[in-house]
Amino acid sequence: MTEAKFEQCIRQMNEGNKEGLREVYEEYLSYIYGIVLQMIGNKENAEDITSEFFIRLWEKSASYKPGSGHRGWMATIARNMTIDFIRKYKREELTEEFEDVAQDDSKSSQIEAQVVHQMIIEDALATLSDKEREVIHMKVMGDMTLKEIAAVLQVPMGTVAWRYREAVNKLRRCGFEQGF
Repeated sequence: MTEAKFEQCIRQMNEGNKEGLREVYEEYLSYIYGIVLQMIGNKENAEDITSEFFIRLWEKSASYKPGSGHRGWMATIARNMTIDFIRKYKREELTEEFEDVAQDDSKSSQIEAQVVHQMIIEDALATLSDKEREVIHMKVMGDMTLKEIAAVLQVPMGTVAWRYREAVNKLRRCGFEQGF
C-alpha cells in the first residue's frame, strides 16, 4: 500500500468510515501479526494482540502524521502493545510455570533452560544503551529498514546505522551471532 493510499484510509477512519480500516487490515494483517509473533512467540497471544492492534489503530488514526512512514508508525504501535502485554502477563506465566515444577520434575530442566536462556538474552540486551536497544527491536522484531527507523525516531539515518552497528557488535561479543 502506498503512503497516499494509507493516508486516504486514515482520512476515512477519521470520518468514521470503516472501509479505510478494512483496507488497512487486509493489507497489513500478516505484517502486524509477524511483528507481534516474533516478539511474543505464542500464536494465540499474537492473534489477540493483533486483533487488539486494529481496534487501537481505529482509535489512534487521528494521531497519524501524513508523510511520516505508515509502516514504521504501525510497527511502533504493535511493538508497544506487545511490550505492554508481556509486562502485564509474563509474571503470571512464570508463577504458573514454577508451580507446575513442583508437580512435574521433568519440566524442571526445561524451565531452568528457558530461564537461563532468558537471563542470557536480558544480560546481552542490558549491555546496550536504551537507544541501541530501541533500534535493535525495531530492526529485528519490527522488520523495519534503517530508513524507516530513522523516520520513526526522527533522527538522521547515519545515527540509526551507527547505533545498529554498535548494538550488533556488543551483542556479538555476548555470543549472539545470528539474526543480524
